[in-house]
Amino acid sequence: MYNLLRPILFRLDPERAHALTLNALRLAGNFAPARKILEAVYKAPSTPVEAFGLTFKNPIGLAAGYDKDGVAVRGLSALGFGHVEIGTVTPRPQAGNPSPRVFRLLEDEAVINRMGFPSRGSEFMQMQLHPALRGSLTERLIGFDARSRPQGFQRLSDSILGINLGKNKDTPNEDAALDYVSLADVFARYADYLTINISSPNTTGLRQLQERGALESLLTRVGEQRKISEASLKKRLPILVKLSPDLAEAELDAALEVILRAKMDGVIVTNTTLSRAGLRSNRKGEAGGLSGSPLKVKSEAVLRQTVKRVNGEIPIVSAGGIMSPDDAKRRLEMGATLIQIYTGLIYRGPALALNIARKF
Repeated sequence: MYNLLRPILFRLDPERAHALTLNALRLAGNFAPARKILEAVYKAPSTPVEAFGLTFKNPIGLAAGYDKDGVAVRGLSALGFGHVEIGTVTPRPQAGNPSPRVFRLLEDEAVINRMGFPSRGSEFMQMQLHPALRGSLTERLIGFDARSRPQGFQRLSDSILGINLGKNKDTPNEDAALDYVSLADVFARYADYLTINISSPNTTGLRQLQERGALESLLTRVGEQRKISEASLKKRLPILVKLSPDLAEAELDAALEVILRAKMDGVIVTNTTLSRAGLRSNRKGEAGGLSGSPLKVKSEAVLRQTVKRVNGEIPIVSAGGIMSPDDAKRRLEMGATLIQIYTGLIYRGPALALNIARKF
């Protein structure tokens, strides 16, 4: 089916095509009969994985960026994923960078994006995850309990839910911890795990937070908030950190050292790259982060170094350039505990998670 639809979708602007598919998944996920059909069609074999104190029904996840505002969790979870990571969410709504900001590189099976964390904000995402909070501000506040998830809260799916957190564009780096801490406080109620995103290349200065001093300060503050949240919610809250593929070896080692010392629960490697090495498309000059097949070599190199550096102390999630079941199998054999896909869905279609699961 996707082989028939792809030429039509690829005639559309990439961001428009994405909006259409996401909206279709939102509608299907919220309509029980349609959701049941998706679940039946894309039901993946069960291959449970333990990580971060959680049990994943399989090691395949959807990377952050596909569902930035948490509008289609049910529909996406029906596609066979063991976990779905939504976001990046920011505390306040922001439009992101001007359009056009997403470009397909067909010859390279790649995408360049310079989205810049477009987000409807924390409050909007909360309403998607807990529809009973919709309505007036007063109505939305009713039911919040500092010791638990909001009254009446129910999981949207049986897939593990991760929420990817980012700072607002206009928040200076010296105040970035305030954004991450406020988001961690809010979304501890909803998430199975949280991801600290400090590696997108599309928010000016964000990657500077990966530097040793800035990262130590940030993760110390986030760790303090986690203790507060865990005490009030009476549940464990795993926190992961997502890193760039463009860090030099010494920079990556330093970042991993900080992550381990701060007692974070895991690391995601990698985000998109600024490299344009080996590209053929005439779109390669577009600014932004590159994902897809050309990222494979870099992502595997970072995974290899990360596996060696963490030496089994924390689980590793591998993302970037996973376009096929063989790619996914290789990452797990290299030492990743979980994998995440995104651009592979664009080029291979919604059955990619199912096809990967069948490989194991």
